[in-house]
Amino acid sequence: MKSIAVLGGGCFWCTEAVFKMIKGISVVKPGYAGGNTENPTYDQVCSGTTGHAEVIYLEYDPALVKYTDLLTVFFGSHDPTTLNRQGNDIGTQYRSVIFYTTEEQKKEAEDFIKDINESNKDGKPVVTEVVPLPKFYEAENYHHDYFANHPGNPYCQVIINPKLEKVQHKFADLLKTL
Repeated sequence: MKSIAVLGGGCFWCTEAVFKMIKGISVVKPGYAGGNTENPTYDQVCSGTTGHAEVIYLEYDPALVKYTDLLTVFFGSHDPTTLNRQGNDIGTQYRSVIFYTTEEQKKEAEDFIKDINESNKDGKPVVTEVVPLPKFYEAENYHHDYFANHPGNPYCQVIINPKLEKVQHKFADLLKTL
């Protein structure tokens, strides 16, 4: 049985590369969700005028990886305390957002955020939105497997590589075996 999760943690090139490493995930697609424009393009989303966030669409097997494990990796691989920003990527399209597909996902995400905030009372609060998935729009083909197809790109080397190393170290038990 497959389940669906849609997560936005900044640039979808990064989040796609992270979640392609996680066991139990069979499909990872970059795309857009949460805005008002039908069939948005990358350029439209980057303009910040569509309301969409860059997201990844995941199909996963809950018998192999739990939704809470996905949330652990999600929150551990981006900064959920910065509003509309991840590093140098600034704008609502880079917001931290969970688009839930079931009421159970909504409750798990809200409880997860509550636990983070309660365990870190002196830190900045999590600003991640938890909202229903209205519609997912798949990104253009050249965004798929961006990191794998462009390993020499400076963005990949400076931003994505360190993030992947962090995930490999922190979440080794959740990684696919080669």
